[in-house]
Amino acid sequence: MENINYSAIENNIIQIRKRMENYPNSQLMAVIKMRSLEEISFAINECGIDYVGENHAQEFLNHLGCLDNVKTDFIGTLQSNKVKYLVGKINILESVSTMSAVKEISKHSKKLDLISKIMVEVNIGKEPQKSGVMPDELSAFLDSTCKESNIEIVGLMTVPPVTDDSKKRREYFSALRQLRDDNLSYFKGYINHPLLSMGMSDSYAEALDEGADIVRIGTGIFGPRKYTTTIV
Repeated sequence: MENINYSAIENNIIQIRKRMENYPNSQLMAVIKMRSLEEISFAINECGIDYVGENHAQEFLNHLGCLDNVKTDFIGTLQSNKVKYLVGKINILESVSTMSAVKEISKHSKKLDLISKIMVEVNIGKEPQKSGVMPDELSAFLDSTCKESNIEIVGLMTVPPVTDDSKKRREYFSALRQLRDDNLSYFKGYINHPLLSMGMSDSYAEALDEGADIVRIGTGIFGPRKYTTTIV
């Protein structure tokens, strides 16, 4: 039986919400990658978490039973062959970065006669090992995506390089905000305020200062993960 520190989870959420009080339009997303159903249910039912992020399609399907009353975004690397398990069940597909994924989302959305909300993931640090559209290729990618049916681009997301330099973090988040502002015409229904999903457990304070609409926090809520298996 897993030993879960429920009081720590509750206290972490309380402290994060206190830090977010000056940003009333920003949303706290609890990242539930590799978390148990007990942890997730406690965060939702006892701590009022109403927005979660999933990293893996199979894990999302395993978690479905306790996600009935919350918004769930997909924030992990999006493989085209997993799209069919997510369309129609996910609030926003945040990590879209390839045209093959875009076309799959469009295809399955047509089949279900719905509009899928997506964010485009930007590789803001231009790191070769990470997924995401390169900043100088973003406009062309947005333009191509807009030509596909049954898709609505609602914003941008990023996973910036890991750094302890607060100033550098701000620069990455500011750069994403500028890219959003430079490409407003591609966001259609969200043109007045396309969303920015940026900032995680170690960087959400800087992200909020730079205009984050969604901060994605996992370890900062649940503590270190215990990696025991690989899920795709």
